[in-house]
Amino acid sequence: MKFTFLPKPKDEPIAALEAEGHTHVGLEDNPDMVVFGGGPDDFPDELPESVKVVQIQYAGVENLQDIFAKHGKNGVRFANAGGLYDDTVAESALALLLAVEHRMKAVSPEWNNTQLFREKEYLFDGRKLALIGAGGIGRTLIRFLEPFGMDITAVNRSGNPVEGAHRTVKLTDDVWADHDYFVLLTPLTDETRHMVNAETIGKMQDTAVVVNVGRGPLVDTQALTQALIDGTLRGAGLDVTEPEPLPADHELWGLDNCVITPHVANIPRFMMRRIGGLAAKNWELFAAGEKMATEVDIDAGY
Repeated sequence: MKFTFLPKPKDEPIAALEAEGHTHVGLEDNPDMVVFGGGPDDFPDELPESVKVVQIQYAGVENLQDIFAKHGKNGVRFANAGGLYDDTVAESALALLLAVEHRMKAVSPEWNNTQLFREKEYLFDGRKLALIGAGGIGRTLIRFLEPFGMDITAVNRSGNPVEGAHRTVKLTDDVWADHDYFVLLTPLTDETRHMVNAETIGKMQDTAVVVNVGRGPLVDTQALTQALIDGTLRGAGLDVTEPEPLPADHELWGLDNCVITPHVANIPRFMMRRIGGLAAKNWELFAAGEKMATEVDIDAGY
């Protein structure tokens, strides 16, 4: 198989694919596969007819819908990196949750331990957590949370049981009302956009914490900001925001009950370490006439 890496070649994944017997070429040399790590503006306007598969190096692909539509009709199949970074994102979600509940951002040089005695909370203290979107990251996070003994609800569209969760349900008003923590992991679709909004926040307990390591637009930023200011929501941990980057003068930066990281739940070093192996696996499945391990459902958008 001949492959090209766009928009810029990366040594580590190229070496991984070459170790499997594949050949790195330029786009002009009619590759069979494109390994792609850019944004919509980086994707070629036209692909050679030789291209059968595009392997995307990240999991979230909502910004590539037009590309799917354009090239999918020509028979090009797409695969994302779903599941490849479950451990990095799950650990980052746990770090955000701990940082919020331990009030890390509220620590001051005045040695304000009396304040923190009142405000600090612990995950093990009879807490209930809802995973909104319980795929690979969610299953990994369930495993990471085992030592805390939390009551965990997995929320997915099918209602099919998720291993390790105490229950698996579809999303209802009861989910928002009955849990202390919400970790957002679901893909961004028209249905999930602003799923955390003024109405759903109003259904939550005022001691609830929202952690978003999915996509920024899952949360209505204005509604979240107001709830954190008003105290109708205890805290938030955000690795993704809307807009992104979050403007330097945005109110959320100044709130000590909101911990923000700049979209680093997974980092390029791990992408480069892993994407070559996944691309090789997906090509093997494609060549065997099978569905790829992380094949994108173009109609569903992920």
